[in-house]
Amino acid sequence: MLFKDLGLSETVLAALAAKGYNEATPIQAQSIPALLEGRDLLGIAQTGTGKTAAFMLPSIDRLVASGKRAQPRGCRMLVLAPTRELAAQIADNAKHYASGTGLRIATVFGGTSVHKNKTDLARGVDILVATPGRLVDLLDQCYMILLGIEILVLDEADQMLDLGFIHALRRIVKELPAKRQSLFFSATMPKSIRELASQFIHNPVEVKVTPVATTAERVEQFVTYVNQTEKQALLTMQLRSLEIDRALIFTRTKHGADRVVRLLAGNGIAANAIHGNKSQPQRERALGEFRSGKVKLMVATDIAARGIDVSGVSHVFNFELPNVPEQYVHRIGRTARAGADGIAISYCADDERPYLKDIERLTRQKLTVQPLPENFMAEADKIKATRSPMPASRDEQNGRNGRAMQHASGRRGDGQPARGGRGGPRGDAPRGGEQRRAEGPRGEQPRRAEGAGHAGAGAGAGRGPGAPKRKFNARPAGSGQGRPGGNRGQGGGGQGRAR
Repeated sequence: MLFKDLGLSETVLAALAAKGYNEATPIQAQSIPALLEGRDLLGIAQTGTGKTAAFMLPSIDRLVASGKRAQPRGCRMLVLAPTRELAAQIADNAKHYASGTGLRIATVFGGTSVHKNKTDLARGVDILVATPGRLVDLLDQCYMILLGIEILVLDEADQMLDLGFIHALRRIVKELPAKRQSLFFSATMPKSIRELASQFIHNPVEVKVTPVATTAERVEQFVTYVNQTEKQALLTMQLRSLEIDRALIFTRTKHGADRVVRLLAGNGIAANAIHGNKSQPQRERALGEFRSGKVKLMVATDIAARGIDVSGVSHVFNFELPNVPEQYVHRIGRTARAGADGIAISYCADDERPYLKDIERLTRQKLTVQPLPENFMAEADKIKATRSPMPASRDEQNGRNGRAMQHASGRRGDGQPARGGRGGPRGDAPRGGEQRRAEGPRGEQPRRAEGAGHAGAGAGAGRGPGAPKRKFNARPAGSGQGRPGGNRGQGGGGQGRAR
């Protein structure tokens, strides 16, 4: 069906024509007429079928037709998404579709400037795309008012619940007016999500364009049984032998993603990682290099992959099978977009066989078993012999828990003394490091310990005349004896200079 036959305004149709869009997808054709009537909607469609346009196009028309203005610190349409990348992608699409309408569009999500968020919201916006966590922060600080909401959209609703956003969602919904249009869109719809939707939407139109949890028809799906310790070698071999335009490689954990990137780099294969521990600039840079083709491999966790809408992804590698079978649907939905073909290859270790059974039960499809290459063992040994895990990059260090790793100097990335220090300029010994025994007669200045630092980096302090008295009589292990007149000591985790 053509967009012009769905009842959209000329302004929106002109924006679609400018992007070369004329024909609606099934989810769009079934959703748009109901949404133009103001009905609540529960939409179920696999990833990559055009859900964003399905809810954004009719919503833009309704916002323009109502003629209302957003109040200061308020918005008229609120779109909630589980990840920063997805929120940014939705906002970008909304700006294209709303060109020429005069609607103001803003984003609010973690990793960006709170001050900028407040500035953007001060005058009020028509469409706000947000992640729940940052939005709740702004609500708690009274920088956001939701009483003027006309349309509420939850995109990737199943992922919202998986990420534990239910408490944030309930907090947000309390602030919304009872009279509003509510839309839920998701690729999967387990019972828990349906129950959640029933709390927030009333008498919805249900649009289901594919059976629940089916996978893309154009994706060839394979599984290879391989030991966990040999997965890296198999991945390296396949990346070298297959013709890959772009590939996504999925791991279950953030540190697992970083490890895969390091080991690939050790074998001369460039890849980037994207996950929740990366800062926003790091994530944007990695996604930009992936989109441009500068780096053709992206290693991602399930959460971070939501919002990676990049054309030309020819392969998806499940380095580790997901323990939630619905995630498999989202993973392989990253390929075979816009009518293209794709290949999904899964590595299954012995302890992951139950996950594979759950996936095949959910998707009602058996994955084709792909045996190990004939020369796998010999090549794997060569790869193991040549690979050299690179030290963690600066990006990876800064990404861990949102702060720099503790350096051997005893300083944290924020310039403060490492934990265990008494507060001198620096401490060069790692916490808990062993001290070398002092040599020489009793009473002489002990030789400086290995990794000694300045100004009492350790927990204990040597005492000389003028130094503060100890709180305990027991002398801490590794403590040194202060030189007369000194007031800086040596400690268990590092040694200070005693003077």
